[in-house]
Amino acid sequence: MPVCIAALGCAPPVGAQTPESADLGQVQIAVGRGQVRSIHGLTRSDFENTVTGSSPLLSMARLPGVSFSAADTLGNYEWSTRIAVRGFSQNQLGFTLDDVPLGDMSYANYNGLHISRAISSENVARAFVSQGSGALETASSSNLGGTLQFYSGNPLKDFGLQVQESAGSNNHRRHFVRLDSGDSAMGQWYASYTQQRAAKWKGTGEQRQTQWNLKFVKEWTDNRFSAFFNTSERREMDYQDMSLEMIQRLGDRWDNFYPDFGAALAASRTLCGNGASTYVSQCDDAYYAGAGLRDDYLGAATWDTRLSDATRLKATAYRHGNRGSGLWYTPYTASPDGTPLSLRTTEYDIQRGGLVAVLDYATERHQFKLGYWHEANVYQPARRFYATSPPQVPGPYDYPVASFATVWQYRFNLRTDQLSFSDNFAALPNLTLAAGFKALRVSIDGVLESGTGKPTGSIVAQSSFLPQLGLTYQLSPSDELFVSAARNMRAFPGTATGAAPFATTDTGFAAIKDTLQPETSETLEGGWRSQGPHYQGTLTAYRVRFHNRLLAVQPGAGIVGNPMVLSNVGSVHSTGLEAALSLRLAPGVFWYSSASHSSSTYQDDVQSDGVRVATSGKQVVDTPQTLLKSTLGYDDGRWFASLEADYMAKRYYTYLNDAAVPARTLVNLGAGYRWKSWGQLSDISLRAQISNLGNASYVATLGSNDFSNSDRPGTNQTLLPGAPRSVYLTLSARL
Repeated sequence: MPVCIAALGCAPPVGAQTPESADLGQVQIAVGRGQVRSIHGLTRSDFENTVTGSSPLLSMARLPGVSFSAADTLGNYEWSTRIAVRGFSQNQLGFTLDDVPLGDMSYANYNGLHISRAISSENVARAFVSQGSGALETASSSNLGGTLQFYSGNPLKDFGLQVQESAGSNNHRRHFVRLDSGDSAMGQWYASYTQQRAAKWKGTGEQRQTQWNLKFVKEWTDNRFSAFFNTSERREMDYQDMSLEMIQRLGDRWDNFYPDFGAALAASRTLCGNGASTYVSQCDDAYYAGAGLRDDYLGAATWDTRLSDATRLKATAYRHGNRGSGLWYTPYTASPDGTPLSLRTTEYDIQRGGLVAVLDYATERHQFKLGYWHEANVYQPARRFYATSPPQVPGPYDYPVASFATVWQYRFNLRTDQLSFSDNFAALPNLTLAAGFKALRVSIDGVLESGTGKPTGSIVAQSSFLPQLGLTYQLSPSDELFVSAARNMRAFPGTATGAAPFATTDTGFAAIKDTLQPETSETLEGGWRSQGPHYQGTLTAYRVRFHNRLLAVQPGAGIVGNPMVLSNVGSVHSTGLEAALSLRLAPGVFWYSSASHSSSTYQDDVQSDGVRVATSGKQVVDTPQTLLKSTLGYDDGRWFASLEADYMAKRYYTYLNDAAVPARTLVNLGAGYRWKSWGQLSDISLRAQISNLGNASYVATLGSNDFSNSDRPGTNQTLLPGAPRSVYLTLSARL
């Protein structure tokens, strides 16, 4: 493993090899001289420290200021995954893959897809987190609280076939095969196939995913052309959302009825108010099943050319298509034949394409960047019901057919345009000043194609001046100070569910469309970076002002899907301190640790149905004040091992802070051995990994059905317990 297991300040300096052009495993990310903002990153070896097939987000949680939760070991179960940076939640961050925007990676994503579907984790070469604000040219309309940028590895220069097999707890099986063409006059390419199957760690059901990744690279003189095309077919069975009361009464291994449809039918008839029964709250203890179906393709082509000695142009055109459906077998709507159950779906269709371009012009003391991003997106969601009449009950792994009711069907046309300009000025040999701004406009035209009572119309989020300022001052060859300030805006979500303008009634939309303001943030951060032959370290302090917070109040149980009421409800103030240190203790021995402490509080009370909710001064939900991560590792080229500890402080899940889940500490262990060659095989490795070594019982995900003002009885079903101890074994080789 390299010294920099979580490289501290990872963006390369001007003129250095960029992450997207670096060969896998050949370039170690440096401390990032000249960067005016806090940036941290990971290399390929860092991703290998997690269980094979894990979401790249799981590895990113090692970095300061970053918290990650998921109900499954691998972090791929999208209903449960939550990543936050400095108190900003997932839908307030920006995500890209090879400069292609991935949207906000929320579960019901309308403008992108999750990183675990966008690319196989084995093909991710490196990733960067900018905790305060991303670069101005980053293609994101949601990056209030920073950006996460992922880069795929390049095809290898030698022809070869890589095979990797993994097996483990809960009948986990993962097959990965990759063929590299090797270098030639025509360029180089790779094609990989991934199949993963795993049983749920509780209940019955299987998580399934199949992926194809293809990438091509051709370089000549001052030009580089690259293209990729990735596909994903994902089927995930849901775990039941739980409350604290349910966990105490039923245990954290309680789950849905699947595949026992008879049990679900009996519960519907006796507990849910159907027929002559009386509704009781135990109706919601379990349903027949829930599932998420997602089919995606994502493709892009990039031309990177030097137009002159001082001018460089990089342009990426991309296309993304998605078909998806969220399934829930509900006891609240009967099938046409009288069966007191039906299948409710939320269906998705995304067809988007765009262009990201950056023109870079450098003089002796200036580096100017002009960036442009355009995206056109047609998003078509729908809410439908399907019959579940025995014995023809639709399965949770397939798209249902022949709905008996369409509650609503939308067509959203979204247009995004972003223009940015920046200048890095070398004012002195040891002082660099940076300044710039971006202008962002996102328009949404929503047409209700089926249904009544929901809005049709247009809404625009725009700002013509979102500035960034910063400086770096080099104290010595090993020490550097940096300061930056930035203002950002998050566009309104273009969807009919969640905290979105179109998730309310037509009357509600008419009342808010001309007065609703997009969320904005102002970030000030400063810090110190230092590096030497045997260490790297960073210390950062920050202050954030978050304005025009949007809150959607949902009457009744979240699963029922009542219309939301959306409004601006004030501000959030955050202050914090982050530190990270990477040490080489001896040849082959390294130690990495990061620590974060923050205070994020609501600044205003909220009015709900004419009643004041005293949220001012309360801590932001799902935001731990303290995060501690530490990894001790050994690698002599053949034997390797790591021991990792991850501490997360108490988290509230009510706005009044009267309900919380306790702190938790997770310990992970990994070890393995490498062979240089064996017969016709080379680069052979055998790796064993144990997650949650102490078998801790804890609550992983908060807010799976959103957050409430109060939950003193502990009955809000919006929690998901975390996975128990799991063991995995991976064998890989190259032919």
